[in-house]
Amino acid sequence: MPLKLVPPRPGKTPYYYVRGSYLGIALDRSTKSTEERLAKAIRKRWREQIERGEYQPKGIPAGAAAAGPLTFLAAAVAYMKAGGERKHLGPIIEMTGPSALRDKPIADVDQIAIDTAAAELYPKGTSATRNRQFYTPVLAVLHHGGIDRRFKRPKGWRGTKSTSWLEPAQAFRLFREADKIDAEFGLFLRVLCYTGMRLGDALGVKLGQVNLERQMIYLPRTKNNEPRAVYLPKPVIDALKHQPPRPERGADIKAPRRGQLGRSRDGAGVSFLERDPVARLFRFHASGYLRELLKQTMKASRLSFPRRQGGFHIFCHTYGTWMHRFGELDTFGLTRTGRWADERSADRYRHSEVSEESRRADRLPSDAATRGKAVEKTTWRG
Repeated sequence: MPLKLVPPRPGKTPYYYVRGSYLGIALDRSTKSTEERLAKAIRKRWREQIERGEYQPKGIPAGAAAAGPLTFLAAAVAYMKAGGERKHLGPIIEMTGPSALRDKPIADVDQIAIDTAAAELYPKGTSATRNRQFYTPVLAVLHHGGIDRRFKRPKGWRGTKSTSWLEPAQAFRLFREADKIDAEFGLFLRVLCYTGMRLGDALGVKLGQVNLERQMIYLPRTKNNEPRAVYLPKPVIDALKHQPPRPERGADIKAPRRGQLGRSRDGAGVSFLERDPVARLFRFHASGYLRELLKQTMKASRLSFPRRQGGFHIFCHTYGTWMHRFGELDTFGLTRTGRWADERSADRYRHSEVSEESRRADRLPSDAATRGKAVEKTTWRG
């Protein structure tokens, strides 16, 4: 689309913006001008600079254009300075060798270059891993640098729809075993199961975000960068109200080693829900020890799941499965809970139940009436 002049937005910005793309260079940049006449002149100057190959995207060091074509490294620096996600970019721009992207002009980065570099940097990585840690950040940098070409993701990058979940009896048994280890861990698992929250979201909840009267937890930002009002069903409300205070640590009890469960005793002796509103709801942290604790609880509950399906994410899958089976939500209904961003993510739970169409196999003819009985022989008469 051509370069468009966007007028100031009251309450957001007093400046005119230039947005669009021209000759493969994408712009979304403030003119820093409140006058339309001056903003148009700036837009014209940027258009002419692009035509001469002199335009320098915001965040690229001055003089970089004169030194040669815009490299992937320079584009990555501009992307990060503009607020782009830095995670996973480090290994990509530090990679050296003939397959490295860092010194390539971004205009020369094609599908083969991306595929080759990804395979070299993550030789044992799955398609999902390569997509998350290589393709996604690389394509974000290229898009920010004005490259509008379409690129293919690695085959199988969406992973498999194979999903494990807990049946009610299994979940209840797991909760009871967790209670034996630590009452707060048992509550934590219940909250995960009945809300579908991701591990990171649940660990970051503050007491002030919990509203028992409205039966909700408010998450101001989730993985999808969207806020979510998390509904708390009655089993969770009851568990929260009956949660005992954290035990106090007597002088005769040695403090556990770093990372062990129970290291934090903030609010000890105080009613669980009457602690400081800015305190975190749960004292746990994402760690190997916490995951090992779940493994121990699974083992005590006599539960076993395929590798990579028996971690904390199983509670998200359980929530989706239960909401489909018992809550009678279809794929669209699951997305309306706010837990999933699109229907493709929520569609996997449709496969956790036998379809109505497949149940029609009950109408197929059966020999059950004659099994174990002598069948009268007949003679074929042609």
